[in-house]
Amino acid sequence: MAGTPFMGQPVMVWCLFLALVAALLAFDLKVLNKHDHAIGFRESFRITTLYVAIALAFGGFVWWYMGHEAAILYVTAYLVEESLSLDNVFVMSAIFAAFAIPPKYQHRVLFWGIVGVVVMRGVMIAVGAAMIERFDWILYVFGGFLIFTGARMAISHSSAPEHPEESRLVTLVRRVIPISKEFHGHDFIARVPTATGFRRIATPLLPALLVIEAADLVFALDSIPAVLSITTNTFIVFTSNIFAILGLRALYSVLAAMVGRFQYLHYGLAAVLVFIGGKIFWEETIGHVPPLVSLGVTVCLLGSAIGLSLARASVEALEQK
Repeated sequence: MAGTPFMGQPVMVWCLFLALVAALLAFDLKVLNKHDHAIGFRESFRITTLYVAIALAFGGFVWWYMGHEAAILYVTAYLVEESLSLDNVFVMSAIFAAFAIPPKYQHRVLFWGIVGVVVMRGVMIAVGAAMIERFDWILYVFGGFLIFTGARMAISHSSAPEHPEESRLVTLVRRVIPISKEFHGHDFIARVPTATGFRRIATPLLPALLVIEAADLVFALDSIPAVLSITTNTFIVFTSNIFAILGLRALYSVLAAMVGRFQYLHYGLAAVLVFIGGKIFWEETIGHVPPLVSLGVTVCLLGSAIGLSLARASVEALEQK
């Protein structure tokens, strides 16, 4: 059983990784966030540092298990996924504001959102990898799509949904179960008394969770082709995706307050998408691009965008004094 291959790796390797993710989620829910509370900067930074350290340590495992080139691809995929997921912060912040979710309950929504993401991303990555294996030309489609997406992002980077509380998804939920405007602790579904007994209602946490999951599905349509364009190794793609999402959700409370300072970040993300898309056509027509070059270019593009953003924010702060 341990040696049985599944998407290129033994089943036991996949089981061990999923067990690690389950252990991290259980530790997060039962220890780090046993009681509902608003996560402050220091706590968020500590948790994020822990997740990044675990992700990099897993990269060390990939190096030992699959070789240095696979480890570089893993780090590149992790960095790209983490960077592209930053746009999720805008969306999640808008969704929480629309449903008036108190800060102390936001982590609960993000936590259970991760569970859905693990399943959804796994299915999408498996399908995408299978399509590439069967149809070589699909890489050109991915490349063109990434270049188009990058150009569109550079022109207009507003991705927050308008009035998510009035979306079709929320309307559909209302047809199945009434949605209350009141909170019942951190429960997604509450049992409330009526004149004839009890009935179940959804609290605002449930539609917020479903809308965030739907938004993540939309973002995955960009990020998964980007990572599959870096490597088609499903193990590297899936593990880097999950670790990046775990880290981003932990950092949300800080990023939500700071993300407005990164004014040029969307240009850096757009450049990364165009680079990855262009790399596909380069490799198919001219020659192989070493993984270390891809990692270096990605770091330089994102680092330049972040550096310019921070410099701009510092200048504006001085002008206001």
